[in-house]
Amino acid sequence: MFARTERLLLRPGWQEDAPALARAIGEEAVVRNLATAPWPYGEEEAQKFLSLPVNPDQPRFLIFARTGGAPRLVGGCGISPSPEDGLEMGYWIARPYWGLGFATEAGRQLIHIARAMNLPKLSAGHFLDNPASGAVLRKLGFRPTGKIAQRYSLARGGEAAVALFEEGEATSDGTVTPMRSRIGVDEDFREELRLIAA
Repeated sequence: MFARTERLLLRPGWQEDAPALARAIGEEAVVRNLATAPWPYGEEEAQKFLSLPVNPDQPRFLIFARTGGAPRLVGGCGISPSPEDGLEMGYWIARPYWGLGFATEAGRQLIHIARAMNLPKLSAGHFLDNPASGAVLRKLGFRPTGKIAQRYSLARGGEAAVALFEEGEATSDGTVTPMRSRIGVDEDFREELRLIAA
């Protein structure tokens, strides 16, 4: 499955991506904000990740910036089982591309894909010492649940506090509308998704 946004290409990772993946994610400031990525992270770790089986109901993508030439690997995103319950979305962006809106743009597309696939409501979370990720989640229409959980981070070598979020969009009066009812399923997008996946 492939997806495009105005500036990005989301596609599955291939073994040939291992060197670029290791360069993009291989910085402690990036990896420490992920639960399952080890530190240090090199080509061997990238190859192991890229060889993992993918559940079709839990898509994961590498994020590439569309350029005048070859696309440039700038991050990753996907949907996976939540340690609490249900499914959650996650993402990471390589440090040189922080602050450019790539996480928000890729996250919107990932939510669009989840709706087209009729996946259940998504959750998300971020380590408390990574508030920038919380800002991205709010832009995507997620809201804090008010709950904090301890999650193990392989790169940190231990547990750290995570703020938990759920789908929803704050309105001007402060109430929350579930995102599932806000984003309709676009039949043209769904058909395009079927054609790309075929």
